Amino acid sequence: MAVDPRQIVAGVLTVTMFVMLGNMITRDHFYPVDSDISIHSTSKQSLGNGPWMKGGESLKPCWTKPVPQEADQSEGFVTFSLTNGPEYHVSQIADAVIVARYLRATLVIPDIRGSKPGDKRNFEDIYDVEHFVRSLDGVVKVATTQPAEVSARNLAVVKVPNRVSEDYIAENIEPVFTSKGNIRLATYFPSVNMKKTKEKSNIDSIACMSMFGTLELQPEVNEVVESMVERLRTLSAKSKGQFIAVDLRVDILEKKSCQGDSSLKSKSCYGPEEIGMFLRKVGFNKDTTLYLTQSRWDSSLDALKDLFPKTYTKESIMPIDKKAKFLDSESSELEKVIDFYMCSESDVFVPAISGLFYANVAGKRIASGKTQILVPADIPGSSAALTDYISHYVSKKNHFAYSCFC
Repeated sequence: MAVDPRQIVAGVLTVTMFVMLGNMITRDHFYPVDSDISIHSTSKQSLGNGPWMKGGESLKPCWTKPVPQEADQSEGFVTFSLTNGPEYHVSQIADAVIVARYLRATLVIPDIRGSKPGDKRNFEDIYDVEHFVRSLDGVVKVATTQPAEVSARNLAVVKVPNRVSEDYIAENIEPVFTSKGNIRLATYFPSVNMKKTKEKSNIDSIACMSMFGTLELQPEVNEVVESMVERLRTLSAKSKGQFIAVDLRVDILEKKSCQGDSSLKSKSCYGPEEIGMFLRKVGFNKDTTLYLTQSRWDSSLDALKDLFPKTYTKESIMPIDKKAKFLDSESSELEKVIDFYMCSESDVFVPAISGLFYANVAGKRIASGKTQILVPADIPGSSAALTDYISHYVSKKNHFAYSCFC
């Protein structure tokens, strides 16, 4: 039977039409018209699924190491303790070094005290002593142990406000030191103040060097942090090894009454569901890996895990042979230290809680070029642009770290 050529042409056109229609449907389903992604895109999506951004280059220190003092060294000592966690430690170190140098006193390496009575550790249990002493060479004289002649009986306790000034030292600390010979500093924090000062003072270089150049983790603690980072990168294959660290601790959220409110507002803390909704809003998909500073799983985190199934706490990724020492001990100091450095090492940091932890993690990240710090907020107009949520410390470059690095 003869076939009409017009039927053949019509058949070919029909098949071609369906193929084209199928391609259009596929393209519109995976690549929406209003998306900034194209089939041939080499944009930020090439870094993995989600709005990951390339990290900036590490900045170089702008400070000049203070020259050795010409005046005679005094015979007195300045002692102090590191308290409340690593976010406080960096500030306490800076204030102590500034005071000791001004007084030309010998700085005694501090012990580390937790929030519970009797919770006391040696400096070397967490930090590298040799690096600390070496970094302060020529700045202040350092004693690795408290001299026998210095005791509680001949130590005058002096309160020191964070980011202490030379005027304050001259008026409130130097007279006591001159009278007593030895002092013990007790740093207090009138407010969270890590913003860059408009005018540099004489002690800014000392503060910069003390905050960013003196503290390094001792080898065992550093090994635990690095193994946890590596574990998270292994679990993040679909985002090319990248992960988000979220400072989210249930006990603090409950104290601040942050649980249960699912709306994003301008406030000081955000609950698990709010964090999940925020991350989805700015473009992170369900395959994104999250690390939480919460040590063990809590049922209140289930809403977050529903949105991001690959959500982990220290309990689930810490090496088994390290849990007894770093997770199951009565002290929480080691857990806080791990969290501080995990949040400093992650590809993205999201503070669910405002405060000094956020401020000092931001400083450490700025110094290393890891400036993708996203702060939840209710932006007018329901904007989902990632840049709207970049921390003001970065977008306005108003963190003290920008006084120290360039």
